[in-house]
Amino acid sequence: TDLQQGILKKHYSGGANNPFDFPYTDNDLAERLSDRNIYYESSRGCPFSCSYCLSSADKNMRNKDITTVKEELTQILSHKPRIIRFVDRTFNASSKRALEIWSFLAKHGGETAFHFEIAPDLFNAEMFSFLEKIKPGIFEFEVGIQSTHPQTLEAVHRKTDLPKALGNIRQLMKLDTIHLHIDLILGLPYETKETFACSFNDMFSILPHYIQMGLLKILPETPISRETEDFDILFCCRAPYQVLSTRWLNSDTLIRMYWFGECVESFYNNRFFRSFFRYIQRKESGFSFFSTLLDHCLHSGFFQQAKTQKLMSTLLLEIASDRKDKEIIRELLRYDWLRSGNRFLPENITAQSLKKEKDRLWQELPQEYLPLYTRKTRNYFFKQSLFASFSKEALEEIGIAEDDKTTVCFLPERENSALELHKAILVA
Repeated sequence: TDLQQGILKKHYSGGANNPFDFPYTDNDLAERLSDRNIYYESSRGCPFSCSYCLSSADKNMRNKDITTVKEELTQILSHKPRIIRFVDRTFNASSKRALEIWSFLAKHGGETAFHFEIAPDLFNAEMFSFLEKIKPGIFEFEVGIQSTHPQTLEAVHRKTDLPKALGNIRQLMKLDTIHLHIDLILGLPYETKETFACSFNDMFSILPHYIQMGLLKILPETPISRETEDFDILFCCRAPYQVLSTRWLNSDTLIRMYWFGECVESFYNNRFFRSFFRYIQRKESGFSFFSTLLDHCLHSGFFQQAKTQKLMSTLLLEIASDRKDKEIIRELLRYDWLRSGNRFLPENITAQSLKKEKDRLWQELPQEYLPLYTRKTRNYFFKQSLFASFSKEALEEIGIAEDDKTTVCFLPERENSALELHKAILVA
């Protein structure tokens, strides 16, 4: 290869008509790529013509023979990789083909997870019917929304049935079995701070598992690289070719929006605060909330520190200190902390002792409490579980309020869902 011979060219093209043979040997998979992400290409080209994408030059799609795909995947899966990432630009361009590969992977994939780039507006009822039955956690979908501003989408030639796309993303989230990663792009034509705020709020309202905001890259040979003067786009002339300013976003605003994205990356794109962000989503604009949080992060030097759940919980409490609902927020953070698998409570999010709560429940709960424990397993259950009390209002916000019960048991077992949080059950 060119890399091995040290004669790399400035540009390479992976066009739809170029061969894309299987690149791996068993030696590669067993040794150098052991416990690594494995990238796999089952198709080349893209049915869309987004002006910022290198695939816009490929007018036709070319698919590997489905039998070959299954044979190659079987070879990869024999080495039990942690994850296989499909690099197909639009994996579900053909619903029939996508379903056949998904069915094969669901049957033969074992414990391997699979990542796909998908177009949400191309989903149909048959695909949803299949996805309802798959094992939670084995599929990850990356969804390139990029913007919900119609003029922006038109300017970059991105054809999307936006209402259908958003509706299908909501339906995928309801399954709670597939990790959903949503992409937004900063610095697209006609995208102002206000229109980007709308795009972000549209995504935050769905509460996907991950919202990524990346700066637009003006890649060589793409259509948008020939339109930079039309849009007053200033960008870095060296890789990664990131946009520095546009007619609609000056450099200061774009820099702030970049750090806004880093704030979302740290606080939202993990499983630490799911109940908290569900509460915020119901109460206020996500863009407004994260803008306030960003100011506090910049003032406190957050981005120069280790981003632990304890530190982030502290910062969230600090910006809530003047809110009327600060005690509800404290309870939600306590609930999220224990659901994340932590075995202790930081002083700033609790006014109770986990040990005292466990001792109280030990005295009050019956000798047998099915299906949680029997007389024989009671000691082990109390040893492994944690207990904490919450207000009725907090439990209603979480969505688990029941009669007069206020004590939640946090079990060592994880939920059978995309995020695999620890199970939580009201017990008293």
